[in-house]
Amino acid sequence: MIIVMENGASDAQIEGVVKKIKEFGLDANVSRGTERTVIGAIGDERKLDQEMIDALPGVENSMHIVKPYKIVAREWHKENTVIDIKGVPLGGKQIQIIGGPCSVETQAQMEQSAKFVKAAGCRLMRGGAFKPRTSPYAFQGKGVEGLDIFRKAADQQGLPIVTELMDVRMLDTFLEYNVDVIQIGTRNMQNFDLLKEVGKISTPVILKRGMSATISEWLMAAEYIAAGGNHNIIFCERGIRTYETYYRNVLDVTAIPVLKKETHLPVIVDPSHAGGKAWMVPALSRAAIAAGADGLLVEMHPKPCEAWCDADQALNPEELKQLMGELGGIAQVIGRSI
Repeated sequence: MIIVMENGASDAQIEGVVKKIKEFGLDANVSRGTERTVIGAIGDERKLDQEMIDALPGVENSMHIVKPYKIVAREWHKENTVIDIKGVPLGGKQIQIIGGPCSVETQAQMEQSAKFVKAAGCRLMRGGAFKPRTSPYAFQGKGVEGLDIFRKAADQQGLPIVTELMDVRMLDTFLEYNVDVIQIGTRNMQNFDLLKEVGKISTPVILKRGMSATISEWLMAAEYIAAGGNHNIIFCERGIRTYETYYRNVLDVTAIPVLKKETHLPVIVDPSHAGGKAWMVPALSRAAIAAGADGLLVEMHPKPCEAWCDADQALNPEELKQLMGELGGIAQVIGRSI
């Protein structure tokens, strides 16, 4: 950490900062210039809280040199991490498209969905048994019954399942049903108690970006999971909230190369929740793959007009199949495959 003292800071104030640094087990190097004194904190600067240092008498400002997120940072892990999901690699040369309906409705609906997802060439399946909804009167998902339905339908096609965990009290149930990938939704990105608990297991976790979260906040949320011991983390960009109302969220394509620079972990995109309309999904999907995403979460329903949840943004089976072909062409151009 670099600490810049105010012009005219007294020797006592400088010594006060040095003393505080040493209290946390770090050394301090004092450099006195003609107008400013700069103090360098030498050691594990993550022990120092920037707000605490800035509040000390005589301090003008301070800045971290080392990233506050350590385990998830590419700074300490140069090679890309490839996560194995029941034999399906995510994060390598092969791009993974995770298809399926927004919510689990019936056994027949999920069995149909699984067949179409498999036929399109997807290797993983998505579906919500528990649904976070803005309105308390909207369909909230089928809960544990939905997990059972989903597991049976996906197993028939040999597809690993991805589903959202909202309540830490349901974690044991998710493990009982052998959920292959646990999704942490946008509203829970900073539910730190939940992040700590999924950090104690080895099941891969998709961490969706909070709708108003900065990249740094998102990375720090992932660090919570990694600090618990679970390094099988997948970032998912799903659109951020801005002033625009024409579409549901603004897909931050810029986040993909930024994350690729900052972290070694896989990055995927949810184009369905970003646009909120099915006709936008192909264009957003193509942009995401071209920008370097390792995969997509795409909503597909056998009969979108009959979907119980987010009908407007679901592709039909033929549209998913067509999209897979288009994405294959883009992937080939950038040296990858679908």
